[in-house]
Amino acid sequence: MFALTLPAQDSGSFNPPGIDEMHLPAILPWGAADGFSKQMLLVILSVVIIAAFFVAAARKGQLVPGKLQFAGESAYGFVRNGIAKDIIGGKDFIKYVPLLFSLFFFILVNNIYGAIPVIQLPSFSHVGGAYVLAGLVYVTWIVIGVKKNGIRYFKLATVPSGVPFYILPLVVPIEIISNFVVRPITHSLRLFATMLAGHLIVMIAGSGIEFLIAQENVLLKGTSLLVLAGAVAMYMLEALIMVLQAYVFTLLTAIYIEGALHADSH
Repeated sequence: MFALTLPAQDSGSFNPPGIDEMHLPAILPWGAADGFSKQMLLVILSVVIIAAFFVAAARKGQLVPGKLQFAGESAYGFVRNGIAKDIIGGKDFIKYVPLLFSLFFFILVNNIYGAIPVIQLPSFSHVGGAYVLAGLVYVTWIVIGVKKNGIRYFKLATVPSGVPFYILPLVVPIEIISNFVVRPITHSLRLFATMLAGHLIVMIAGSGIEFLIAQENVLLKGTSLLVLAGAVAMYMLEALIMVLQAYVFTLLTAIYIEGALHADSH
């Protein structure tokens, strides 16, 4: 149901897979829109998986935790202490733990789909999901900044302290573009591009192996083993990047929130 279909290879020419092979057709197409796609189904499934795991982990809270409870507490503690507390700090961090916790595990599960046989489809290889998450974070830290500092926040975010007044006409436009235009774009595209590129490379390697095996030349058949070794290495690297991108996205969110909360001290 979920497996990606690589282009059929013959001994004549190599047909590399493209983005169309990654973005599968809709399950329930309607109108001119894409309809309900497998990626949408996987996103919904990720919410069910995350909720089921943490509900099960917290259901029987014990003083001496079992394996499932320990795993749940460790996962929560990683986001709470390793991201929220370390970056935001003070007494402010605790109220933002639910957001950071949800972002991290939502992105992580949807990324890890790409490393699971049969499914083999990271949800964020489609840019729409990355835009939505980055847009949510964008609105969140702006609202936090305005709520904490009032309308003065926009001045604090775009006019660096200690900069001579005659340089401000050059610096302020750069700060506006950097903070309010480039930041949300890079926040989303970093996640999308790494998921798309990494998985596409693995797909191309798999298609290349199939092509080389179909050749009559024994040497070309043998080189398929080298491509296979490279594909396995890329697969492991992609799995690592899937975890790192969930961490990086959440870490940057915490940094943006911290900057909004303490804009007057930067």
